[in-house]
Order: sequence, then C-alpha cells, then structure tokens
Amino acid sequence: MKKTVYLLIAGTVLSLSACKSSQNAYKQAYEKAVSGDEAKAVIEEPVTQNEAARAEDVSNVSVREEKVSVVSGEKDIKAYGIVCGSYSLKTNADALRERLVNDGYKAVVVVNEAGKTYRVICASFDTKDEAVAERNRFKARYPDNQDFQSAWILYRK
Repeated sequence: MKKTVYLLIAGTVLSLSACKSSQNAYKQAYEKAVSGDEAKAVIEEPVTQNEAARAEDVSNVSVREEKVSVVSGEKDIKAYGIVCGSYSLKTNADALRERLVNDGYKAVVVVNEAGKTYRVICASFDTKDEAVAERNRFKARYPDNQDFQSAWILYRK
C-alpha cells in the first residue's frame, strides 16, 4: 500500500515538474512577442513529396540483395522492388497483397529461397532511382502505418 502511495506521489511530482518547463517557455515567448522584440513570426512551408524525393541522395539508400521467386501475382517483376511486408506464412503475405491490390498497386508475393520468408512487393522498377522515389511516395501515402514506414528496397538476384 505504501509503495503505491509513494509511486502516485512521485508520478504526480514528475508530471507537474514537466509542465513547468513548457509553461515557462510559453511565457517567455509571449513576453517577447508583447514587447515587440520579435519583428515577425517565421512560418516554414512544409516540404512537398516531390521535393523530399529529390532531396534524398539515392546513392546512400541501402538495398538488400536476395534471390527470390514469385509465388503470387504477376510473374514478371523488375530488378528493384519495394518490400512493404515480410511474413513466415504465405497466407499473411497474400492478405497484404490483396489489400494493396485493392489500393491500386500491382503487388506480388515472392519467397526468399534462403530463409523461406514471404516478401510482399508493392511495386518494382528497373532502376534504383525510380524505386527510391516510389518508396518515398508509398510511405507518404500511409503515414500512420508503422509497418509501411519501414518499407525497404530489394534487389533481385
């Protein structure tokens, strides 16, 4: 019982002390604005998807090289594929493939012959540049899906 009370008191103290720093920062910013020290507010424009894709140095993007073969979907895939899911069960990979097909992608399921892992590829391209640009668009389309945010590029041997 005593431990619980101490933990509640410690939690309350920590939460209240954490708020003080942000309140102090707001107070300083308000006083600075009222006194006229700051001439004008700076508004930064968000970076568009195209600018973000251009800004990334493609040579620094890592590519994983694997020997794979197609098991579901179109039989002909290109050299660079965007992998948005990896599964040990083909059923799970097929379910993600269907979802992506419904979203307009020409998704395929491939199997990694070394590890018997099923990879879901949402799109494939002849060049690394195209694959990186599409991977960035794919991630931007699904910003709240943490699994899709870790999409990576596979180079098919």
